[in-house]
Amino acid sequence: MTLRVGIIGAAWGAFAHLPAWRAIPGVDVTAISTSREETARAAASRLGIARPFWDAAAMCADPDIDIVDCGTRPSFRKAMVLAALANGKHVYNSSPHAPDWAGAKAIDAAWRASGSVGVVDAFAQWIPAHRQMKAMVDAGYLGRALGGTCHFNISLFNQPNTRFPYNWFAEAGQGVSAVRNNGSHALYMLLHLLGPIEELVADDSQILREWVFEDGGSIVPETTDFANVILRFSSGLTMQMQISWSMPLHDGWSIDVFGERGRLIATSPTFPTSRDCTLQGGQIGGTIAPIDIPDAFKSALGIALDWQSDLQPSFPMAVSMQHMVDAIHGGKSPSPDFARALEVERVQEAIRQSSAERRWITVADIV
Repeated sequence: MTLRVGIIGAAWGAFAHLPAWRAIPGVDVTAISTSREETARAAASRLGIARPFWDAAAMCADPDIDIVDCGTRPSFRKAMVLAALANGKHVYNSSPHAPDWAGAKAIDAAWRASGSVGVVDAFAQWIPAHRQMKAMVDAGYLGRALGGTCHFNISLFNQPNTRFPYNWFAEAGQGVSAVRNNGSHALYMLLHLLGPIEELVADDSQILREWVFEDGGSIVPETTDFANVILRFSSGLTMQMQISWSMPLHDGWSIDVFGERGRLIATSPTFPTSRDCTLQGGQIGGTIAPIDIPDAFKSALGIALDWQSDLQPSFPMAVSMQHMVDAIHGGKSPSPDFARALEVERVQEAIRQSSAERRWITVADIV
């Protein structure tokens, strides 16, 4: 049975999600929705999609759509996700998963009541270097994990551009910040790699007080852009996580974890992709050296993309989508699913509370 997909959003959804869906057999992207009729019709014509929508609720209710791919701002998206679930649709949702903790709980309740498959567009775990890292951790390469660091620092607004489509990141109330956006992607990977987080202490602050454009205009941001968090995992491992979208000459993505027997380091110059994310490691008595990635992680059976495809986000995204399709057809549970999304949102809420109250927070106390 062919699964019919409707995509909400013609920016990132058209650039990365559409090629990923089209790479998967048994899937047909039949609809696209934007906020206005003229842009919806133009996007559908440009992208070769049969059905334009300019009312996301109508798309979510349409009986000829099986999967709703929800893009756009978290503050807008919550209602769309809830509408899709209420209409029995499977949902592929962007990250941040919700605008806040209350929204995350509302989505979780609706998802559990729906029987639908819900997957989050946090595909870091499907990047080849990360898949190899996970396999080595699970095989005992590190021994008992002890500590490490995770950095995800990029430069979005140090030299801002008026044409950048995400300048709304400055606005309060949209469900975004550096730690909610960049940090959510880091947390999905860390929870997948290292297991649950037991407690944390955090400082989430704003370091870039004004975004000054080349034409002399400026924005005073209302969101935080620099977070430092100490994470204590249930395993006993302690990790320092630093997140920012305001670091000039940024250091990009790094997960560096060590244990009693060895150390593994995954790095990327910016948002991690299949081609530029690399893995190094070493064990006691040796040195840190590059680790080869098995061919089995560089492609996927039936997917018409691989790790070298030019649309770099689309390959690991397609792997995640393929697992979602398999789950819809009765296969194994997909990942990261909406249960993992609630776990990430719980950690995000713990970070918010810790920074506001200047104290350690036990994650299980967030209810």
